[in-house]
Amino acid sequence: MDAPAESSETATDLTRPGTNRQRRVLIAGCGYVGQATARLLHARGWDVLGATHSLASAAALAAEPYRVVACDIADRVAVAALVPVEAVIHCASSGRGGVDEYRKVYLEGARVLSEALAPRQFIFTSSTSVYAQVEGEVVTEDSAATPKRETGRILREAEEFVLAQGGTVARVAGIYGPGRSVLLQKFFRGEAVIEGDGGRFINQVHRDDLASALVLLLKAGTHGIFNVCDDESLTQRAVYEWMAQRFGKPLPPSAAIDPNRKRGWTNKRVSNARLRALGWTPQYPSFREAVEQDPALTARLLEFGE
Repeated sequence: MDAPAESSETATDLTRPGTNRQRRVLIAGCGYVGQATARLLHARGWDVLGATHSLASAAALAAEPYRVVACDIADRVAVAALVPVEAVIHCASSGRGGVDEYRKVYLEGARVLSEALAPRQFIFTSSTSVYAQVEGEVVTEDSAATPKRETGRILREAEEFVLAQGGTVARVAGIYGPGRSVLLQKFFRGEAVIEGDGGRFINQVHRDDLASALVLLLKAGTHGIFNVCDDESLTQRAVYEWMAQRFGKPLPPSAAIDPNRKRGWTNKRVSNARLRALGWTPQYPSFREAVEQDPALTARLLEFGE
């Protein structure tokens, strides 16, 4: 691990009273999504405190205009040492972890943050993978969410805990954005395949649109469940056919359906109507528009095709 910069703060360094206490928010998991959300909130006048798991990660964010600390969100003592906050946005990631990491980061993290800090608002970022539908049907926040994988069941347990505390659950579709897209990466690396007939629907959201949704949910103070995805569910075949035409490359080959995908095999179209009713308007209504309008999305990924 690299040595942290001298200006980096640990969780216990921030016990002093802050200014603007009524508008202080903790971004628990100041990574790919959390960092974008923290920047938006800071620009809107919030006193932002970001938390990362390691000192190295905190040091890497030393130039940000808000404070960042290293804090294990499942460590009750460390979390209790943080300054008081009015709101918490739990957007920490388990990375590539399995069941144990899911339980620690999502379930225990939610419990510790809620109980140790007692914020007035708590937003938990979950996943649309909790919807296990397989017939291509439209799913809303009122649809059954009964995931078959244990990791999904842990997310549901964390959701239920947050909802019982009067919090908000953001069920997030597949995230892509600047320099990051599983679909584009596989396509340009020649690793993409069209599974079965390619009719499985893919639900996504741009990282920047997710950040704006979290800010809106915080501002609105509305409790309950909200799906966060763009306006257009596309079939796998439609996505790759469009990519092939857009970039002048061959269509990926066909392959058998893989039932052992990390989050299980599902096929559904996720509705964002409830979030849109709050006034959320995505900057990138569809993946295709994002590819055409956000140069940062493809800048690095195009290197794979050279």
